[in-house]
Amino acid sequence: MEAQNRISLPRTGLEPNDIAVIINENDPLSQQIGNYYLHARQIPETNIIKLRFSSKRSIITPKEFKPLKATIDQLTPEHVQAFAVAWTTPYRVGCMSLTSALAFGFDKKYCAKPCESTAPSPYFNSSSVYPYNDYKLRPAMMLAGASFEYIKALIDRGIRSDYSFPKGQAYLMNTSDKVRNSRAANFTQAANKLASIFPMQILASDYISERKDVLFYFTGLKEVPMLETLHFLPGALADHLTSAGGMLTDSLQMSSLRWLEAGATASYGTVVEPCSFSQKFPSPEVAMSQYTLGASALEAYWKSVAWPGQGVFIGEPLAKPFAPHLKEVSPGQFVLKFFSPRAGRLKIEQSFSAAGPFSPFMRQKTIRRGENRFHFKFSDKTDGYLNIQWH
Repeated sequence: MEAQNRISLPRTGLEPNDIAVIINENDPLSQQIGNYYLHARQIPETNIIKLRFSSKRSIITPKEFKPLKATIDQLTPEHVQAFAVAWTTPYRVGCMSLTSALAFGFDKKYCAKPCESTAPSPYFNSSSVYPYNDYKLRPAMMLAGASFEYIKALIDRGIRSDYSFPKGQAYLMNTSDKVRNSRAANFTQAANKLASIFPMQILASDYISERKDVLFYFTGLKEVPMLETLHFLPGALADHLTSAGGMLTDSLQMSSLRWLEAGATASYGTVVEPCSFSQKFPSPEVAMSQYTLGASALEAYWKSVAWPGQGVFIGEPLAKPFAPHLKEVSPGQFVLKFFSPRAGRLKIEQSFSAAGPFSPFMRQKTIRRGENRFHFKFSDKTDGYLNIQWH
């Protein structure tokens, strides 16, 4: 372990210390979820935020939210970059989603009367790995579900996904629902960029069934049939573009919770009528690209929505199937596993002081697109410190 502490890898995504867990003490299920998540993800006890308010409604008013937000801001440690919200209701604050109201504060510029644009997110498709430091916003994701069993299974899936480099497919559905199919215009571009990294299918169909390898599923329908026949790999992202998917508990359309119940690890839906602006929904290309860089599910999904004010993010925030992993396989023998969306060079530098200066440790190695494994020898007693970079 001492040797691993002397090897520095690039930061690619959120760590447990970066997340604050928000619990509603008036909601026994919220307490149960929050405590389980805190221990399962080994999040520091200092990163827990406890509130007390009525959880019986889907929507709270901006007036009710204001003191809650003030309490959250006061109790959040300065280093925290994002929130995990341990409840299912409320999921909406006035005309905004709860997750966006937590990130931006309640502000009507992130709302819209039907068929209008909203304020953009500065976090969209950014390279930031510290959203609060860089943009003064803390993106949030809800650990949502109908029961503790469902949410525990979700959390456990997210943990299983870490460093797993799943060999799954991306399914991009060109559906017969013309109104909700607005993202399909960009599917070919996504396939051209990522097809050699992920097996990808663009299907002129309303749904898939009997598939055992679902890693991404992006579609546009009111209701998505046959989800119960699918096997989602741990870490899977899936959503359907429709008006009311983010109305988690009282939607007349399919709730985004159905994706999590079917086995996805994160999803998204809008809480008020957004019209079919594709900017108000995840960009499959951006979500998949950000995931390949080692981002967490929260980061990849948040960075994929240009106008997220009306949309709620749900799932296990810290799932990171493509994050780099360093393992000592025998004394002094290491394997580094990492994923790269592009070809390049692996640069390893050495110093006998943690502060540097660093100089080349060995010749640069070629990186290929997709999964890479690199074996090397290192002794903390004789080799000092290593700094490894590839992006």
